[in-house]
Amino acid sequence: MFKMKNKFLILSALVALAGFPPQSQAALDLGSADSFAVLGGSTVTSIGNTILNGDLGVSPGTTITGFTFSPTPGLGIVNGTTYAGGSVAANAQSGALTAYNILAGETSIQNLTGQDLGGLILVPGVYRFDSSAQLTGTLTLNAGNNPDARFDFLIGTTLTTASSSSISLTNGAQAGNVFWQVGSSATLGADTSFYGSILATNSITFDTGASMSGRALALNGAVTLDNNVITVPEPATFWLLTFCASVFGAWRWLALWRRQQAGRS
Repeated sequence: MFKMKNKFLILSALVALAGFPPQSQAALDLGSADSFAVLGGSTVTSIGNTILNGDLGVSPGTTITGFTFSPTPGLGIVNGTTYAGGSVAANAQSGALTAYNILAGETSIQNLTGQDLGGLILVPGVYRFDSSAQLTGTLTLNAGNNPDARFDFLIGTTLTTASSSSISLTNGAQAGNVFWQVGSSATLGADTSFYGSILATNSITFDTGASMSGRALALNGAVTLDNNVITVPEPATFWLLTFCASVFGAWRWLALWRRQQAGRS
């Protein structure tokens, strides 16, 4: 019984590893912008108790308002570093612009112009809107059990979500692998639950209570916040370490099984 149990555990581990899919698309390099929850071009303003889990910056502008260093009613907090102008924020803007241009040059697998994202179930790939994009309801992103799967959305003009809209990540989809390249401005409606990093040419606006796992990167305009929570996703190295831990665990089970077989022979 013990021998059969070990064989089953080893087989299960090896099957899981064999089924671990290869990276389907190279990760998008955001450069110095990677650590920023919010990066504005002209200003960043907040009202209410906004929480940023990541860095905050603005460049070439220098104005950031509505934040404090300790929890204060009516003011936001930054669980990261704040850069009001300066070289760090400028370098982050350079990284965001490079990533924006890479996204803009991608070839789409489907043109969704005129369709509402709400109610759609999408597989990994590049999706294009020739003009504006709207999300009303729930958009489902299905990674097909590949945690490296990318979802890129290329939007000609504006991105808008209705109040209480949401994105559902299924079968291993990761917020860090979802990108929204927006030709003008983006607005997330009140209480929207959003995933992915927005790279917008102009402004990004979060209405009351909207939350995001991702980054709000406005290349030229303002980022306007209202009692929001924005969290930078786990870096790709987190998932690499998880995979390595799985490999090591399977190796240990295999080594134990071999020793047991040698002792029984």
